Amino acid sequence: MAKTKQIKEQEKAVTQDRIIEWYMNYVLENGKEPDTVYKFSKDHEISEAEFYDFFGSFEGLKRGIWERFFEHTLQVMQKSREYDSFSNREKMLTLYYTFFEMLTANRSYVLFTLKHEDSILKNAGQLKGLRRELKNYTAELIREGNQEQRSGILKRSEAVFSEAAWVQLVFLLKFWMDDNSPQFESTDVAIEKSVNTAFDLFENTPLERALDFGKFLWKEKMSR
Repeated sequence: MAKTKQIKEQEKAVTQDRIIEWYMNYVLENGKEPDTVYKFSKDHEISEAEFYDFFGSFEGLKRGIWERFFEHTLQVMQKSREYDSFSNREKMLTLYYTFFEMLTANRSYVLFTLKHEDSILKNAGQLKGLRRELKNYTAELIREGNQEQRSGILKRSEAVFSEAAWVQLVFLLKFWMDDNSPQFESTDVAIEKSVNTAFDLFENTPLERALDFGKFLWKEKMSR
């Protein structure tokens, strides 16, 4: 009996993931954001205070959803026994493949929340946490790679590479949103080509030219 009671209490417990699930379901079922935190909380039999324990607003909740997508992606990746032996190139490929699998599992929500605006740039607010998480991850990859380089000339800029990774992710996100191929096979090809091209470029190109390439890619994709 005690065990059954404990399970029931856990099922009723308010968690960050549960609030995210409620919010995403509401958006998909109603085609809009909930009107107020008060009404949303009441509908799910929790207090406003319990909502605010995890998120300060619906805007904060939307940012939290993207952060959870990325966190779950890292958790899945790092469970692999081979992960620690991957090169940086392999880690980035695995990151993108896994991340877009996560997005595909939640495609209806992602398309709704991003296509609600004309440009992904207008959604920078809800993607802010994702941007920070991605840049931190890629900066750490470069930091680890630099520690293995004896020559300072061969060391890479964490700032440049982390910003380039963000530009690349936005490019791939827009590509995936427009992808109509079976099982989004075209996106997989785009991931492979863009990551391999980026690593080939940055490993053999001065940083100034690499940064110029990143700026060019950003302008081209964001102007559409």
